[in-house]
Amino acid sequence: MKILVAYDGSKVTKDALQLAIKHAGAFNGSILLVHSMVGGPEIPRKEFEAAEKELQQQEIILKGEGLSCETLLSVRGLEAGEDMVRIATEKIVDEIIIGLQRKSKVGKLLFGSTAQYIIMNAPCPVVTIR
Repeated sequence: MKILVAYDGSKVTKDALQLAIKHAGAFNGSILLVHSMVGGPEIPRKEFEAAEKELQQQEIILKGEGLSCETLLSVRGLEAGEDMVRIATEKIVDEIIIGLQRKSKVGKLLFGSTAQYIIMNAPCPVVTIR
């Protein structure tokens, strides 16, 4: 089982990663940790390097725990939701795990646009965590 985790280093994405670790352990799966940067080549170098460093640190931790892990820093210039769906399709992912940000009362009625896009267009089941 290959599990894609949408990851940006925030608390909710760290929580999503913890759930992915449980799923990978239970199903002898591997984790694909993906950070999508919307700006494409215009992204400031410091932001790119910080994201790259965070992914590398998580990969070391996961492999240290005996888990199969691959990281991907995507800078295609696509919106994050579209990028995650394309990567899930290209990498033949079995499950996507995403973290949802807490929102206002009105915002709770709808998922955020990124999460909504992933849920509606993913080629596999999507698990959300908040």
